[in-house]
Amino acid sequence: MPVDGWEIQPPGKGQEGRDPDKSREVNCLARKAEVNLSSFHGDFAVTREGNQVQITSSYVIRCSPVAPCQSCQYGTTSRVARPSIHGDSLLDDLLEVLRSLHEQDAYSLLELIRGNAPFDQIRGSINHALSRVRAQSDDEGSFRRLQAIQHSMEAYSRVPPFRPRIMDLRLLGHHAPYRVPASPWTSVTDDDDLVSHLVSLYFTWDYPFYAFLDRRVLVKNLVVGNVSSDFCSPFLVNALLANACHYSQYYSEAYAVPGDIKTMGTKFLAVAEQLLQTHQFESGTNVRLASLQATLLLYERYSMSGEDDHGYSMLHRATEMAEALGIINSPQLNLDESRMSEDMITSIKRTAWGLFQIDTVVHANFLRPSRVFEVSVIPIDRETDTTDIWTPYPISQPARASWLSQYFDEACRLSVIARDISRGLQAHSDPDPDLRPHKRALYDRLRRWEEELPPAFAPAKKPASHILILRMRYHALLINLLLNGLGGSLPFHPSHLQEPRGRFDTTASTEAWDTALSSAREIAGLVRLHREEYGIVRAHPYTMYTIMLALFTLLEHPSFELLDRDFLSLTSSLSVVASCSRVGKNLWRIFRQSVRARVRDQQVDGADGVSSERSLSRSSSLSTDRWAHYAEALRKLADNDGSEESPSNYVATSIGDMLGMFETLSLGNQEDIQARQESSAFRFSPS
Repeated sequence: MPVDGWEIQPPGKGQEGRDPDKSREVNCLARKAEVNLSSFHGDFAVTREGNQVQITSSYVIRCSPVAPCQSCQYGTTSRVARPSIHGDSLLDDLLEVLRSLHEQDAYSLLELIRGNAPFDQIRGSINHALSRVRAQSDDEGSFRRLQAIQHSMEAYSRVPPFRPRIMDLRLLGHHAPYRVPASPWTSVTDDDDLVSHLVSLYFTWDYPFYAFLDRRVLVKNLVVGNVSSDFCSPFLVNALLANACHYSQYYSEAYAVPGDIKTMGTKFLAVAEQLLQTHQFESGTNVRLASLQATLLLYERYSMSGEDDHGYSMLHRATEMAEALGIINSPQLNLDESRMSEDMITSIKRTAWGLFQIDTVVHANFLRPSRVFEVSVIPIDRETDTTDIWTPYPISQPARASWLSQYFDEACRLSVIARDISRGLQAHSDPDPDLRPHKRALYDRLRRWEEELPPAFAPAKKPASHILILRMRYHALLINLLLNGLGGSLPFHPSHLQEPRGRFDTTASTEAWDTALSSAREIAGLVRLHREEYGIVRAHPYTMYTIMLALFTLLEHPSFELLDRDFLSLTSSLSVVASCSRVGKNLWRIFRQSVRARVRDQQVDGADGVSSERSLSRSSSLSTDRWAHYAEALRKLADNDGSEESPSNYVATSIGDMLGMFETLSLGNQEDIQARQESSAFRFSPS
């Protein structure tokens, strides 16, 4: 039975029943001491000597396969010292705290200690007291010293992070929704449990958003093991596994160097890149569908890791392959009149429309004209299948209806509108065309699409992850249409409306700004819901784009407030998703510098001489009383992470600046790619 993340198994034959209260006490104590409880026997007996813990038990206590603790990395032991806590250091910091606090705060702290209060309560009291002292401190040295003490005090009772460095994936492999073999698909591993775990992660968190391959057909061919199949190949599988490692941040098997995100999935990627070279001569009707799908997977992989211009390279390559097959930008094909199998027909349709979705997402995101202007096959039939279940593997949340068929159809309909928005950039390239009627028509189409969504897609129903992200995509399109799209002419409302005033002035009307701001807050609500239901760390990478867009919409608005609840909520989520990729870490630095610049400008306007860095740090302290859940993200925003990686000092002063840097970091430079492709010397080599 799970208890606070632990799975406590009853005693074996002849043993007495367990005491639930004592079980919970052992669990809590072990978590704080980072003690391994993987195989203890005997009646529970817990003794403490300073920083050491002695535990014996007649019960077999094993870490939950879904939420194991970090201590599983250690061998079986009955006496373990807390590895990172030393009595002298704790005493020194406590004395420094008492010296720094005001008399009343110091007295209250001593009363808590004398009253044998729990350490968490003592730490909370210290945090609040130090926050007040830091906010009132004018001495920079004292301010920094108190900040360091506050961080170290928090570490003394911190629960081991949900990130085990060593994990027996057999525990997860047996629970994986998809059981597939490692051989003959990859040379990286022969562990079926690891491959099943990664494939299950991919089909849970990544696949539904674009769905550019047929899951049923692929799994069937994976199990059979036919490497010559048109539906599956080692190239496709290794590219898929490289992508899936992005969703396996907690397990060392996903890394070439444990804990280094730059090496996440690189072993599978290296094999996929080698196989890419063997498939690069496929052309015309000789292009295999599996190779096209693998190329789209590499596009996703490179856009997450920010590998130079490889993101755009792979997307352009996939577009050319699809054009060679005649499934996009060509006269309509009637696949029903062909002699293809049903599996091939559905796979072609999914790939063509999935590529269309990717192309419109990318180009609408970054305000560029879409390259796929027509899909040459009819969409997949929309079906109402209530038996199709989405399980948020590997977290312990209940399964729910996937609605994948309806979702895919709605996503394709939204992509048609996104294509028209993106291609409007090309159609209206004159300096000052009157675009208001055109933008109004696109705006009305977006609103109508949202109104016609199935009732099951409502946020109140707490639908599957991909449905929440689809709604985020809708609001991102609204923001881009209102504030950025179509030749830079921002408003589509009458020009006599009052314009917003302030440092981040635009020509957008007040109504357009209010609508965009409303969409940014809707994104914040959807991200919060996703975080509450499924966490945010495994959300599809597109989520990071919508978070950044919403944050900069709030940041650029004249009424921006640092302690705005939606701004803090989105900042907290960004601090999590940004830590999972190199692109995210660079974007986090840009965001942090941009917030500092925005706060500094507000202070200049208000004749406030306090530095922006001090203001951010003080705001993070004040926020602990109002929104403690977001305080850590705001503190990260204020603190310097010590990184020297470029572009750590870049400041995005507008949404457009942010989008330009986001595009460069994730996909590369579109113009440079097109110029190289037009050169006869251009050859793509990811290595």
